[in-house]
Amino acid sequence: MPALRGKSGKAIPDDQSSTQGSEYLQSTASSHGDHSDESENEDGSKVKKKPTRGQFGGAKRGRGRRPRAETESIASNEPSTLFEIVRQGKGGSQTIVDEWIESYKTNRDTALLDLINFIIQSSGCKGVVTTDMYATLEHSDIIRRMTEEFDEESGDYPLIMTGIMYKKFKSNFCDFIVVLVRQCQYSILYDQYMMDNIISLLTGLSDSQVRAFRHTSTLAAMKLMTALVNVALNLSVNLDNTQRQHDAERQKQTSKRASERIEMLLGKRQEIIENIEEIQQMMNNIFKGIFVHRYRDTQPEIRAICMGEIGVWMKNYSEMFLSDSYLKYVGWTLHDKVGDVRLKCLVGLQNLYLVNDLALKLELFTNRFKDRIVAMTLDKETDVAVQAIKVVTLILKFNEDILSAEDCENVYQLVYSASRAVAQAAGEFLNERLFKRDDTDSAKSKRAASKRRSANAPLIKDLVQFFIESELHEHAAYLVDALWEVNDMGKDWDCMTELLLEEPGRGEEPLDDRQETALIEIMVCAVRQAAQGHPPVGRGSSKKILTAKEKKSVQDDKMKLSEHFIVKLPDLLSKYGMDSDKVANLLEIPQHFDVEIFTTSRLEKHLDSLLRQMRDIVEKHTESEVLEACAKTYESLLCEQYNTTPKVEVARTTLFDSLAERLARSFESFDATDEPHDNVIYALSSSLKRITTFYSCHDLTGWNLYEMIYVLIKQAPKRGDIPEDIYASAIACAHYAIMWYVNKLEDKNPDPDEINKLKKRVNDLIHLCAILLIDRNETVKQEAFTTIGDLLVVFSKQLGSDKAYSSLVYIANDNLQNLISDFIQEEVFVEEDDDDDDDDGDDSHKIEVLHKRRNLLASFCKLIVFNIIDMRNAAGIFKHYMKYYNDYGDIIKLTLAKSREINKISCARTLGLSLSQLFNEMKSEIGYADESRSIAQMNAIKELARRFSLTFGLDQIKTRDAVAALHREGIVFSLTPIEDRQNPGGPPPNIGYLDILSEFTAKLMKQDKKTVLAYLDKQLKSEMLEQTGDEWSALRAYRNSLMQGGDTSSDVSRPPRPPKRPKPGIKRKMALSGADDVEGRWVSREEQAQGARGGWKRRRTDEELTSQGQQQQQEEESEDESNDEEDDFQEGQAIQVLPTARSTPKSPVLLTSRHLISKKTRQSRTNLSQIEPVQSGHARLKAPSARQNQVRSDRLKKYRIDETSPASVSPSTDSEFQPSEKRIRVSVTKPRRANLRRSRKTILHDIFPEEIPDIDQDSDSF
Repeated sequence: MPALRGKSGKAIPDDQSSTQGSEYLQSTASSHGDHSDESENEDGSKVKKKPTRGQFGGAKRGRGRRPRAETESIASNEPSTLFEIVRQGKGGSQTIVDEWIESYKTNRDTALLDLINFIIQSSGCKGVVTTDMYATLEHSDIIRRMTEEFDEESGDYPLIMTGIMYKKFKSNFCDFIVVLVRQCQYSILYDQYMMDNIISLLTGLSDSQVRAFRHTSTLAAMKLMTALVNVALNLSVNLDNTQRQHDAERQKQTSKRASERIEMLLGKRQEIIENIEEIQQMMNNIFKGIFVHRYRDTQPEIRAICMGEIGVWMKNYSEMFLSDSYLKYVGWTLHDKVGDVRLKCLVGLQNLYLVNDLALKLELFTNRFKDRIVAMTLDKETDVAVQAIKVVTLILKFNEDILSAEDCENVYQLVYSASRAVAQAAGEFLNERLFKRDDTDSAKSKRAASKRRSANAPLIKDLVQFFIESELHEHAAYLVDALWEVNDMGKDWDCMTELLLEEPGRGEEPLDDRQETALIEIMVCAVRQAAQGHPPVGRGSSKKILTAKEKKSVQDDKMKLSEHFIVKLPDLLSKYGMDSDKVANLLEIPQHFDVEIFTTSRLEKHLDSLLRQMRDIVEKHTESEVLEACAKTYESLLCEQYNTTPKVEVARTTLFDSLAERLARSFESFDATDEPHDNVIYALSSSLKRITTFYSCHDLTGWNLYEMIYVLIKQAPKRGDIPEDIYASAIACAHYAIMWYVNKLEDKNPDPDEINKLKKRVNDLIHLCAILLIDRNETVKQEAFTTIGDLLVVFSKQLGSDKAYSSLVYIANDNLQNLISDFIQEEVFVEEDDDDDDDDGDDSHKIEVLHKRRNLLASFCKLIVFNIIDMRNAAGIFKHYMKYYNDYGDIIKLTLAKSREINKISCARTLGLSLSQLFNEMKSEIGYADESRSIAQMNAIKELARRFSLTFGLDQIKTRDAVAALHREGIVFSLTPIEDRQNPGGPPPNIGYLDILSEFTAKLMKQDKKTVLAYLDKQLKSEMLEQTGDEWSALRAYRNSLMQGGDTSSDVSRPPRPPKRPKPGIKRKMALSGADDVEGRWVSREEQAQGARGGWKRRRTDEELTSQGQQQQQEEESEDESNDEEDDFQEGQAIQVLPTARSTPKSPVLLTSRHLISKKTRQSRTNLSQIEPVQSGHARLKAPSARQNQVRSDRLKKYRIDETSPASVSPSTDSEFQPSEKRIRVSVTKPRRANLRRSRKTILHDIFPEEIPDIDQDSDSF
């Protein structure tokens, strides 16, 4: 602590500082604390003083129990301490500081003590520094005493507290410090008393182990430093003015020279120099005593404060701070692990590079830390990356030679970033580097010689070349968006069309084919963004609400592009009509037209030309992209009733007549012979592709094409060598026809004959698609599966709400459910061939295949989420969660979350079914011969079970019934059969499954563990409890896990006690009976809540008292769930690939996997059409195996499918496809299935004979 100073400002010797300082402070104690509330009148009588704002002594405000003085001040609604006044912000910082200065002039010791208490209280400390404490104790001892006064119950303090009272405290605190120094800069600042004591106190507090002290004192010290920098700047200005006045006075003639003024100026100059030296000494003390230690503090908030303020010092007082000795701290902190600290460093550097004079002094720093700043453009924090790109752009403006070509290329590629802020910052860099206009005379003469091109022509060529070299040809929209606000060449439609249509000028190189394709793609993306007014999909919110100004700008741009391209587009289509890629892009432009421009600007002749070009394109092309673009363009021109609608309608009808006639002729030729010629096949294929594409957007019901298409689909199983694309297109076309037929039905009074006709078509089409699910071709199978999924969604139970449509409801039987479930297992969860992956390095093909598989899986999961098929079918996908997490983890995770919302008990049983299937697969593949492999697979299943257990969360009350049902089914599976015929006297063959079931024991409540243990012991034979061999280890481990937290006094091998008769009162309902209804739950919460409030409350109390032993285990599980992001099965964490639905869909129209096109039913083909794969390079289309081609006839017999009958698929008598009963289906050998069911019923009758429910076929449990 610095030596105390007397009234004259001179330092007191160290050996006398304690005594003399104490006497001095005691002499002024009457004006502080409890002695300052009375005064004497002139007549000698004592009266109470009214507290004034200038009196800051006394109590403080803490977070714990308020001192008495503070309570009285709050009661009187008038603050009594400096901390309360600053916190409330009444009167402003200027008034508060002025009153404190007046108090300081009256008694500086009391005022300084008020200021010290203000800093202490601002740290959240409840203690108060008294006069005696400050007079007798060192600063370190005071800080130690104040540390003991902290509230240990809470870690909050005013700087980080929220709420109305502390909302503006930080800004008020900083303003007070700055204003205090500014108001004291002419006298008090140099008295060598206030600043010495404050700096000494802040230095001590900044070294404290208490975070609140360090944070508050560091903030105060840094703001104090900033204020001193401003004072030093003012002194420098005054010094320059005084020196200039002195020089001017000395240059006068001797007769006119005023000696007294010269002496006065010299004295003033010397005083200013001394003040500057003193201010610099204060700044050095703060920097070396506080900043040097706190810029690397453990708390990122403190480090961020230091980095934010040093940037201000360097900019405002560059003479002192803009040197390598200070810049090194900024450079070092660029490597900080917290993004906010790195951001503060970059913001400070940006302010320096913006000033040319300061940027010149940063040359050495730039060369030293340039690589780090460039690397930060790839920072994981978006704000940091944006700021780093801005700093690199400023460095580029300062000196282009500093950045290497590699550095620039790293920033170039960021224009394709998914973050719009990063892409726009990179666009500014790219524009500064490559797209600056050259207005020199040579450039002007070059443009004059090139047929008076637009000034943007060379820039657009450079942009096209950059796009080609970037090799990201599917992301032109991202490139256009990155440059949209920094360069206007994206809206120069005239220049773009001139480059495409007109011949190059003299000395100008023409565009090649790649450049023309790239330019057309860029132009179309620019048209789309100008007409829509929002960024492309995947970058920012596409549903942004535009302001009035933005809407006006979008409308103006749309009008300009419409006027331009209405005239130019027919010429472009005529020139590039044979190039499918160019035509597909150009046909998107009319979709963004303001169609009224055709009539308002009298441009109908250009509409006729456009329609002729479109018809020619349809007749010439069969590519799906071109045909889809044509169909959508016709739809956009007819979406509203324009003046041009009749003309477009006539053109469309004429086109459809021609297409329907061609299809009829080609099908007649195809059907007339058993071995059609290649020309006939091509004619049928091309006609069917055109019809199918237009059917997706337009209603072709009037042309009566369904019957012909259905006949064609029936020939698919016996097609021979006919290309599969024909039948895939026919299936899609039939689906579209049914959707349009549904759309045309009247809402209220549909024709019964039409309803019956539609029902027959739906049944027939689903039957044919079910047959094609076992086809040898992948394309046909996938198209059939998609059609089945969409039809099941559209004709699900939601139609039953209206009696007129109730007959259209189609319910998938078990046979059909098993068909589509097996299809998913064979087509989606495919093992990859490592050898093939090494030979084929085409990642784009792998991504495309993975995308298709994700679509198929999403369509299947949609059926589960909508409760269209039984939840038990989800077991086949849940078991692959760990193995295929990278490819399908998000879809499976969300399906699990939605399934739990539908029925927790059924979801739990489905999880158990998936684990039992994996266990059976492990036994059937390797048995127990290969011990090492068996252990590895067993550990993998246990890890999956652990992940599943985490999905139940920590609320055991909510998941009580579900966990109980899972344990019950697991016990039944493990002990069935109870004896192994191959090993008499040995353990049951499935007893190892209990080791997997142990992963769910922690989710059982204490009383439920006892019940499950009793149920387990009841199923076991008495001699099994006494077995000690290794083969019985799973049973012992499972029983031990159930006994933890339960009745631990009982021995493991002790036989269970006979069950007691239930006491009268509330009856505990057990889920071990296997039912999902109220009668089959462990505890019926609804019944207890209604009829036994008191009993439930008592049990809750007992439960809380007895569950303390499990608290540590639950905390470990909670930490495991928070640390492992993969295990957090929270809704919304995964990609939203499935629509929201409950047990039955409530929406009148459900999502399907195709373009339904109508305003009521048009949706995307699948819910995953806009979602990229999780990882690339993990999927590959596997060709059909020889086994699949050989067993088709066997599978037809297996599923009892009659290829000739259009009747619905009938269930097989095979036990594998029997309807599920009200219990989980376990995989055992078929001859033992009847014995298993009888044994289950016998077991349950022995325990709870009165609680076995009847089998309810409508239940969603199994």
